[in-house]
Amino acid sequence: MQGWDLTGQRVLLTQAQDFMGPVLGDVFRELGAEVIADDSDIADPGRPGRLVDEAGRVDVLLANLGVPAARTPAADAGDDEWQYAFAQMVDPLQRLVRAVLPQMLARGAGKIIVMGSASALRGMPKTSTYSAARGAQLAYAQAVGVEVGSRGVQVNAIAQNFVDNPTYFPPEVQANPAFQDRLRREVPLGRLVGAREDAMFAAYLASRHADCFVGQVFPVCGGWVPR
Repeated sequence: MQGWDLTGQRVLLTQAQDFMGPVLGDVFRELGAEVIADDSDIADPGRPGRLVDEAGRVDVLLANLGVPAARTPAADAGDDEWQYAFAQMVDPLQRLVRAVLPQMLARGAGKIIVMGSASALRGMPKTSTYSAARGAQLAYAQAVGVEVGSRGVQVNAIAQNFVDNPTYFPPEVQANPAFQDRLRREVPLGRLVGAREDAMFAAYLASRHADCFVGQVFPVCGGWVPR
């Protein structure tokens, strides 16, 4: 645990009650961080800027942004579905980063970690809208990461799937025999990645030991990708 000591770090966590939010908050606090856990409507265009202003100094931005994936054939996916996915997962990310970067660049230090999805790395039927929004998150993290890496700010993304969390794998899904069969068939690990395993990796990326990673996308999915 000592290698991931985050004592004194001020961490801004979005969507704190959904997706990976609860476990991220718990793990980062255990490692000594001061967690500013926000659960407001981050899709409000003005909210990300106000949130960063309210937070003050932000050493680590945990951009935890997720919504349930629509299961719509591409030919049937309408504008409303597309706009909703981007309004919830992509637009807030850019606004958050735009708001927090100036202070990080001024200090020459900071971490931005995007909690993304491996659905952007491996095609899945009937998820074109969701996967496109998740892909935009990863591409954005890569581009910003290489832009600011030489100035002391590290931006990276976790591309996860088959990670235990209530948004995508609630208990009723995990108990379904068809899902259990899919897990054994598709995931080399043979089980879901534990929520704490994922959160501890995020904590590593937030630590000083991960200063060498710039604009990287890390699959955390039990071997589901690459194929």
